[in-house]
Amino acid sequence: MKKIIFLLCLSLFSVQLFAQNMNELRKELNQIISTKNATIGVSIKGIEDKDTLNINGNLNVPLMSVFKFHIALATLNLVDKGKLSLTQKIFIKKEDLHEDTWSPIRDEYPNGNMYLTLDQLLRYTVSHSDNNGCDILLKLIGGTETVQNFINKQGIKDFTIKVNEQEMRTWENLYINTTTPLATTELLEKFYKRKILKKKSTNYLYQIMVECSSGITWMKAGLPQGTELAHRTGISGTNENNLRAAMNDIGIVKLPNGKHLIISIYLKDITETKENTEKIIADITKAAWNYYSKKYTLPPTGVLI
Repeated sequence: MKKIIFLLCLSLFSVQLFAQNMNELRKELNQIISTKNATIGVSIKGIEDKDTLNINGNLNVPLMSVFKFHIALATLNLVDKGKLSLTQKIFIKKEDLHEDTWSPIRDEYPNGNMYLTLDQLLRYTVSHSDNNGCDILLKLIGGTETVQNFINKQGIKDFTIKVNEQEMRTWENLYINTTTPLATTELLEKFYKRKILKKKSTNYLYQIMVECSSGITWMKAGLPQGTELAHRTGISGTNENNLRAAMNDIGIVKLPNGKHLIISIYLKDITETKENTEKIIADITKAAWNYYSKKYTLPPTGVLI
């Protein structure tokens, strides 16, 4: 009987302590973002333990290249259905490789008129944020409407995609493709739990997100070196008033105990420098990591101490 009472007391203590720590995390995040010259939305969720924290979670924000994750989901759904294959070859025309945009494909194959497999195209697009590769993928699968319909079918309503990367070169168009931090976290959770793609495709997309080469000084900089992070970034340029439309980083972090944490960070209408904005994302990530790391170093419920 005494042991049962002790375990109940320990459980209650753990719940109270976690709640207190979560409030402290919220306070720390508010301190990070409150003085910044940007509108910021954050959504954090422990996948296995389901504890959540949202600040401006329903904020409508420009997606930027984060939408390459959504495009990859729609593409791999067609792979799962047998309509596409990762090994199939796609002809890349020279005119598909637009200048004045981020494109490792164009840099490597400046003359175009060659073939890439769908696997290569996805890796260029998701891992290396190739804008030309993104638009080639969109054309292949039927355009933005295909992605819109597919994401909506996953139960994600706060999501709009109407323009591709080339069309986003116009300032006004940067604000057309949108989502919310909460919708992003919900989608990432469904993806991780294999509720969207088959196991093989889920593992494939997760891995090429781990291999993401962009945003090294963003979310990744807020984590201990070597931490597994499957993420996708997005950033706009600035206008003549040094206003940046958006800068985003969304991803799944593997915690020291093997559990997983979703972090969705969106900033819009930014007048901070690029370096300061990168630090905001890194600081938010670091605060979340510190909270969840401390949480799992506490003795679990039911363990006598």
